[in-house]
Formats: sequence, structure tokens, C-alpha cells
Amino acid sequence: MKLKENYENTKWRRFVRFVNGGEMSEDRFRLTGSQMDAGKPQAAKVHDAQPVDLYHLKRDRNRSDYSRMMEQYENWSKTRGLKIFGSLYRIISLCICLLIIFVLLLTVANMPAFGSADTPANSNEVAQRYIEKGQEETGAVNIVTGMILDYRAFDTLGESHVLFIAACTVLILLRIDHRKDGSLVHEELAADENDRRLEPKNDKILQKAAFFLVPVIILFGIYVILNGHISPGGGFSGGAVIGAGLILYLTAFGFQKAERFFTYKTFSVVSLASLLFYSGAKCYSFFCGANHMESGIPLGNAGDIMSSGLILPLNICVGCVVACTMYSFYAIFRKGGI
Repeated sequence: MKLKENYENTKWRRFVRFVNGGEMSEDRFRLTGSQMDAGKPQAAKVHDAQPVDLYHLKRDRNRSDYSRMMEQYENWSKTRGLKIFGSLYRIISLCICLLIIFVLLLTVANMPAFGSADTPANSNEVAQRYIEKGQEETGAVNIVTGMILDYRAFDTLGESHVLFIAACTVLILLRIDHRKDGSLVHEELAADENDRRLEPKNDKILQKAAFFLVPVIILFGIYVILNGHISPGGGFSGGAVIGAGLILYLTAFGFQKAERFFTYKTFSVVSLASLLFYSGAKCYSFFCGANHMESGIPLGNAGDIMSSGLILPLNICVGCVVACTMYSFYAIFRKGGI
């Protein structure tokens, strides 16, 4: 014990204690029996002075300093820091808006004068090609249809895929599935009850009107699709008309009768088949055109119903996708299923 006390009082140990937190002598960190509370029993007294571990004392002190620092940081972030961040956010937003306005004004200032001969609208060779060679190269009397389903067919394919993906997304988010045994869940039962209560199926006026109007609407949509290459119309407008007819039928007669001819399987098969045919047909057509090969697809006589090459079947595909998407949107938002 004597050797240990002499060692602790050496200059080296004092230096180590100074580095670890202070030069205080070890006697200040000793706990003796006389220093304990008087109310404690004598058995709890220690016979020998026990040195306090300076490492753990410093660790506890560092932990308390860290906790105090984190508390100050949290308080700062909720008060002054929040105000500084809000001000900085407003300044950066204002700078970005001013920069965008400056770029737009600079662009407008450098544009050619309105009606000038060198404007892109007047010197666009692509538009001139569409007008002068459109009917000869596509076989479509309707120049707009020839442009979107022949020259820019892949752009229209992307739009059709956007509709299909949108319908799938809504279906994933809002669809109410059955149980594994095929029975209805509580949410679907409640949706069906609300459907019968809010829109009763015994509305004779609505049903009689729909009985005469739905066939006419669907036939008109088919006419618009089939004549899109020789008159105003096409797959998008005709598909929207057919979708409106299906929605009217569903509103008048309900899901039970509508599911006889249009179900989730119908939507999947029709949409997938239309998109696959569209992709395959235009890939073949563009491959032949890029390699200067004859595609073997006759254009027919311009103005005939069976003309313009692939434009007629592509119009049918687009119309099917649009009609299925419109009907599925309405059905899913109304009841959570098709």
C-alpha cells in the first residue's frame, strides 16, 4: 500500500491526472467511512480509502456536456435556427424565381419579330412535309391522323402507355380485393351498399333513356374510330365516346349487369392486346422504313375506309385503350373495382 501511494504521488501520475481532468490529488477523490452519511449503518462503511476512477468520472462529465450541448442545439433549431432557415429559404426561392424570370425575358427579347420570315414556324420543313407529302406517304386524308399515327406513331404509343399505366396505378391504390375464399370484405360490402343507396337501380327514366342512348353512343364512337383517317376523328376521340357510353350504362344498370361484358379480365386482355399489336406493327413499319425496305403494307386508295395502311388498325387499338381506361377510372373511383 505504501508503494502504491508513493507511486500515485509521483510527477508522472500527477501529469496523467492533469491530462485526464485535473491535477487534484487523489485524496480529494477518496471516500472514507467518516465521510459517509451519519444515518447509514456502520456496516456500510469502507475500511480503506477507495480511489474514484477518473476515467469514468470524466466519461460521465463528457456525457453530461454532450447532453447539454444537444439540448441547446435542439432549442436553437426550434427557435432561432428555424427563423434563420425560413429567411434563407425565402431568399433562395426569390433568387431562383428572379433567375427564371430573367432567363425567360432574355429568351423573349432574342426571339425574332412576330410574322418574320425566319421564325421557326415559317421555316419548319417538317410541317411543310406533312402538308405536301402526308397523303401520298401515309394514305390518310386526315393529315392530323397521318401525322400522329404514322410520322409520330411512337409518340402516340407513349401516350397510350401513359393511359394504361395511369389506370394500373389507380387500380393498385383504390382497388378493394376479395378474400382468399372469394367472399367480399367489409369495405366492398359497404361500397356496394352505398352504391345501391346513392344511385338506386330502379330509376326507370334513366334506364329507359340509357336503353336507347347507349347503343347510339357506342355506334357513334365506333364510327369516329373507323373514319379517323378520312375525316375528323380518330382513336382518342372515338374511345372517349365509347367510354362515355359504358359509363352511362353502368350508372343506369349497375355493376351486376355491366360485369356481364366488362370485367377486370376484359380490361387487362383488351388493353394488353392493343398495346402489343400497336408496338409490334410500328416496330416492323419503322424497321422497314429505316432500312429502305418494302413493308408490304398497302396504302389503298385515299378516301376509302380500307386504306392508309396501318393507321386504321392503330386507331382501333388506341380507341380500345382509351375506352377501357375511362371506364376503369370511373368504376374504380366509384366502387373500388371493375
